[in-house]
Amino acid sequence: MTIPTVIGTFLDGFERVLSDAATTGRRLTRDEIESHRALGARAAEAGHGWRDLVRAHITAGRDGRPVAADPVRVLTVIEQAVDAFADGYERAQRLVIRKEEAVRREFIDDLLHGRGDPGQLASRCERFGLRLSRGHAVAVAQGPETYDETDRVPRQVADDLFARFESRRILFTTKDGRMVCIAPGDQEDVLIHFAKLVYAATGASQVAIGRPRTGTVGIGHSYEEALNALDVAQRMGFEDPLLPASEMLVFPVLARDRQALVDLVHHTLEPLVQARGGAQPLLDTLTTYFDTGCVAAAAARKLSLSVRALTYRLERIHTLTGSDPTDPAHRYTLQTAVLGARLLDWPNRPL
Repeated sequence: MTIPTVIGTFLDGFERVLSDAATTGRRLTRDEIESHRALGARAAEAGHGWRDLVRAHITAGRDGRPVAADPVRVLTVIEQAVDAFADGYERAQRLVIRKEEAVRREFIDDLLHGRGDPGQLASRCERFGLRLSRGHAVAVAQGPETYDETDRVPRQVADDLFARFESRRILFTTKDGRMVCIAPGDQEDVLIHFAKLVYAATGASQVAIGRPRTGTVGIGHSYEEALNALDVAQRMGFEDPLLPASEMLVFPVLARDRQALVDLVHHTLEPLVQARGGAQPLLDTLTTYFDTGCVAAAAARKLSLSVRALTYRLERIHTLTGSDPTDPAHRYTLQTAVLGARLLDWPNRPL
């Protein structure tokens, strides 16, 4: 078998080393090992397949062995040479992978935060499989721990995700301890499955999904929406594992004018601090009452109270605030103020 010339250049000096070492029985010198490592690195950088390179070494060893040399010595020299060559080859490949990974992470960071020239971002998108002619949505997963891509949980999620959707144009990464998935906006099944994988891997997590947006700037906006949804869920005490940002738009609207929200909470709910035990028990009562659709029996069960005790609390709230939770005319203002209090973490934090 003839070794292709393009492969043969990476076996420079191998037959000479083989002839000398196999005849004398010596081991390869440090310089010879380093030379073979360097050749292996060059072969990897040139993109040659490992199988062809090993075959070339075996062929060169068979054709270039000294006739009188002990076969065991010949095999020992080939083993040492191939081992050094493989070490250089693998090091070069790991370096390329690290460089590619660094480029990929830099690209995703720029994409999520809208950094850089939009035209350059668009051209980089094509390299990583994103088509900006369609909208994309971003899902952000927050688990019980912080993660980076080398951790077991993100690797498991990524492997399972790409195994199922290998033909889809999706990106996965970790950012600030959270797992992030970017997928075409019309492929909600990808992001829903991502949420299921994260929950299965962590046992307790929340995944927020931003609305689909077009262009590189749109991806950044979808990411920010998902982060805001996670923040709102934490402040409001929501425990739902899946948080679509499209279903939580009222909260950014409420929080947009903070001073107006502070005024509303202060004017509407501040009198509750006069109650025995402070404002928190009555605020919890209002929260549960509104969350159960203003059904007194259901709210009482959730609070482990009798209906009579719940009714007393609602009457006490009416007396202190002047607003009746059972009156539809007052209910909207009270409920909005309760939402605002949760966003502002009142009364734990002063207004």
